[in-house]
Amino acid sequence: METLHVLANIPLFSGLDEEELSKVSQLLLRRNFADKTGLFLQGDPLHTVYFIISGKVKIYRNDEAGREQVVTVLQEGDMFPHVGFFSTGTYPAHAVMIESGEMLTLSTARFRHLIESTPTLCLKLLAVIEHKYMELQARLSEMVMHDTHGRLVLMLVRLSRLHGEPCGGRQRLNVSITNQELANMIGTSRETVNRMLNQLKRDGAVETCSDLHMILDVGKLEQLL
Repeated sequence: METLHVLANIPLFSGLDEEELSKVSQLLLRRNFADKTGLFLQGDPLHTVYFIISGKVKIYRNDEAGREQVVTVLQEGDMFPHVGFFSTGTYPAHAVMIESGEMLTLSTARFRHLIESTPTLCLKLLAVIEHKYMELQARLSEMVMHDTHGRLVLMLVRLSRLHGEPCGGRQRLNVSITNQELANMIGTSRETVNRMLNQLKRDGAVETCSDLHMILDVGKLEQLL
């Protein structure tokens, strides 16, 4: 797929005219990454911005006890990170490929110059950051206002919206997520998630395939809330 067409499908660059897209494409590098490739570590100097063409990326942090906390799973069209473009900083989390794919990369210095010289991109970047901020605020609210069962159900509903594909009236997640990763996302133990998922399966709201991809009945999940 031509880089100009790829750029047009990335929210940050959609809406730019052909001349502007051509200008951007000359700055970007296309790179392939294998499954399980580590892209950067939390605390590393922030020097590259990534735009996903294909594949999936897990963003996670480690707490003071060394436990993994999954922040999000990113896919086609997403960019990351969302901070540190205008100051000398470090990556706020770890990033690892969980499905091989291709990405466009750009140094933070060039990205900063591009944003400063293209007002349209500056406004779009603010919109992207605002969306991520609102998403994190919603997750924080869920952590405070719901018990563990409610947080798991809400996370499954969110995952269906982000990574779901229609499957016989239900939603099949196009990314495999382990019970441990789910536990890390909602701040509980794998054993607790195991028990709750088994109950959701008995309720007919969740089914797990052999490849760890889940099939979700979103209507039933929402009723359980």
